Amino acid sequence: MAERFGGKFSPQAKPDMQARQPAAVPRHPLAARPAWLVAAATPFLLTAFGEPAAGLAVDFAAFAAFATAAFVTREGLRAEAAFNARKVARRPAFPRKGLGAVLVGAGLFLGAYAPGAGFSGPIILSAVGIVLHLLAFGLDPMRDKGMEGVDAFQQDRVARVVGEGEKLLAGMQDAILRARDRKLEARVGQFIAQARALFRAVEDDPRDLTAARKYMGVYLLGARDATARFADLYAATRDAKARADYEALLGDLETTFAAQTLELIENGREDLDIEIEVLRDRLAREGVPSPSTVETKP
Repeated sequence: MAERFGGKFSPQAKPDMQARQPAAVPRHPLAARPAWLVAAATPFLLTAFGEPAAGLAVDFAAFAAFATAAFVTREGLRAEAAFNARKVARRPAFPRKGLGAVLVGAGLFLGAYAPGAGFSGPIILSAVGIVLHLLAFGLDPMRDKGMEGVDAFQQDRVARVVGEGEKLLAGMQDAILRARDRKLEARVGQFIAQARALFRAVEDDPRDLTAARKYMGVYLLGARDATARFADLYAATRDAKARADYEALLGDLETTFAAQTLELIENGREDLDIEIEVLRDRLAREGVPSPSTVETKP
């Protein structure tokens, strides 16, 4: 049976539906580029087996340095994408892209070094590799963003709770793979995106942590456990009723998380209005006219 499309761009979409759409998982535009580091190091593997034992070990070490650099750089790009996607964020605790550049330099040094040939050539090549890596991938974020006026203790509490919530979401995403159903995986991914939208709202205003903590802990823990049990049952029985019940549960959770996210945003607007009114009253008591008062004078 055909179903009516009810997305945010449909004529029947509600005005606030767009505000409830979950945020996409951030992806860095250079996320695929680190794979080229591994490809560039492949010649070390091809020539290693024609070398004596010492040369074999050096070539393997050079390739390992490049492969590790690719992994660390990719993690640095992910951290940077998450940093850029948030209004309030701390800089990454460890400069992963910087470490990737150093590892590339080490790989080039090992690959270019030859006994008795001196160190100047490998050192120059290593330095060039570090510079090229930094030009290709950039530096790690060096400063906190949007932290002015934010209680550092509260922000650290939020970071811990968000970290725990992300682990529960990762467990949920991993569990649904056992069901071996792409549509269910996509459905779980949609809920995860909505849960992350709630995370971002709490990160923007750490004062909302108390109101949202049960969603980020108790509800997600229940969702992960329910997903694990459903995936095992569905993989063994392909029970259509169990699938319908699970999808209904995801729908209820998604609606609840969307409503809570919207409520936090609205509460933030109310808090801003209160702050503005308090400031206006204070200015009025000190004899400073507000812009609206000045505009109404003849």
